[in-house]
Amino acid sequence: MPTVLMILGWRLFFYANERNEPVHIHCKKGDSECKYWLDIENFNIQEAYIYNCSPRDKRELKKIIYQHFDYIVSEWNNFKEAGNG
Repeated sequence: MPTVLMILGWRLFFYANERNEPVHIHCKKGDSECKYWLDIENFNIQEAYIYNCSPRDKRELKKIIYQHFDYIVSEWNNFKEAGNG
């Protein structure tokens, strides 16, 4: 589970061995956790999973993901090229 970013208490990370899932990022802070799909072609994100996140948490995470979108995609590609997933 490599950590990609640590921002405002949120840890953004990937899980290894998730098979052939499209680009996505997991986010965790305390007992809140979620997962967002990244649509590279349309520079968009979609909520895939959410647990115990407030509307404020979701807004904060979306802002973080959009601000670091290209970096997350680059790290995803590096992670996959290294044989993970």
